[in-house]
Amino acid sequence: MKSTLALARSFDRPVKLLLVNQLTINTGFYMLMPYLAGHLSGTLALPAALVGLILGVRNLSQQGMFLLGGTLADRLGCKPLIVAGCGLRTVAFALLAVADSLPALLIASGLTGLAGALFNPAVRAYLAREAGSRKVEAFAAFNAFYQLGILIGPLIGLLLNVAGFKLVCLSASVMFAVLTVAQVRALPARAAPGAQEGEPEKRGVLLDWRQVIGNRPFLLFSLAMIGSYVLNFQVYLSLPLEVRRVSGGELGITLIFVISAVTTIAGQARLTAWAKTRWRPPQAITWGLGLMGLSFVPPAVAAPWAGTAGGSDGAAQALVLLPVLMTAVLLSLATMIVYPFEMATIAAFGGQRMVGTYYGLYSTLAGIGVAAGNLLTGWALDLGTHAGLPSLPWLALGLIGLGCAAATRALDRSGHLTASAETATVPT
Repeated sequence: MKSTLALARSFDRPVKLLLVNQLTINTGFYMLMPYLAGHLSGTLALPAALVGLILGVRNLSQQGMFLLGGTLADRLGCKPLIVAGCGLRTVAFALLAVADSLPALLIASGLTGLAGALFNPAVRAYLAREAGSRKVEAFAAFNAFYQLGILIGPLIGLLLNVAGFKLVCLSASVMFAVLTVAQVRALPARAAPGAQEGEPEKRGVLLDWRQVIGNRPFLLFSLAMIGSYVLNFQVYLSLPLEVRRVSGGELGITLIFVISAVTTIAGQARLTAWAKTRWRPPQAITWGLGLMGLSFVPPAVAAPWAGTAGGSDGAAQALVLLPVLMTAVLLSLATMIVYPFEMATIAAFGGQRMVGTYYGLYSTLAGIGVAAGNLLTGWALDLGTHAGLPSLPWLALGLIGLGCAAATRALDRSGHLTASAETATVPT
């Protein structure tokens, strides 16, 4: 943790503000969202189909609008989009506190997602531009602060939820309101890249989008990386399901998130520095993706012998949970290797003028890939159960990681990632 704080302190004021900004955003978001489904199905007694619809609207509005949010950040400047997104989430969370009808809940959920679509690409674009030649280190610190918010947010929400979900919503809304005001006052305004370059005339949005979509190396890289997002999402899907299968309890699920967050917070800075001295960015991404695939070997090996709902003995519980927790640790280490170099590579593709647009399209493609990947993962889990092949889904997930690693290695060897790699490793 000391190394992460030392890394954060080594940046200028705007980067420090962006790190604290993301910590606060994640804290406010995760103190509410893990308990939203329980509120909808329990307090409001909505059927599961409507709960899925409301949560799906949030995801769709966010993923579907990332490209627009990134484009607006490039054209209007990042600060206005960050402020607007946080302000909009203030309203959305306040509405969730009082909404009890389906239309109001859908509007609140949609606004929550739209807010994320506005500030997520803008924050990353702002960070990439402010970090200059230190993009890899900046995104390493960013990931640690990001995970810290994921760690403490649910704990705060759990405490507040004792007094009712309404208090959770209002507290999160107040947090975002304070953050909005703080960013208006403290976050330095930066001119949009086009204005900085003194463009004689504005390009059309469709022309920008056509340029991004026509960037074949970028699209190939984006497609190659989709699998990494599918694998990372397993901390919300297959790993919790496996915990319930082998232990019959919920403790292991909490441990997954705690271990993942603590591993990242404690080791991100050191691991990034270690990787940077040994590998070029494409190589770091390739090795990290390979480790992602290998992360699923422990449950693949243990699944046939794990049984269901293990005994109540503490030692037995720890033993059956060990393969899943090993996956959580390895997956965290792999993400720590990949993420800073991945973000720096995207920034290099976007250059100075269109980095927000590139982040936006990249996030949209990742979101579509995760939705499709979740369907296939669920199918593989069901098939493995019904066919008596419990290792099947884990082997499939492992192959996805190894396939992504092979794809990025092929892109690197063909020269598709050379220019972006060179930009990402400019000496500090």
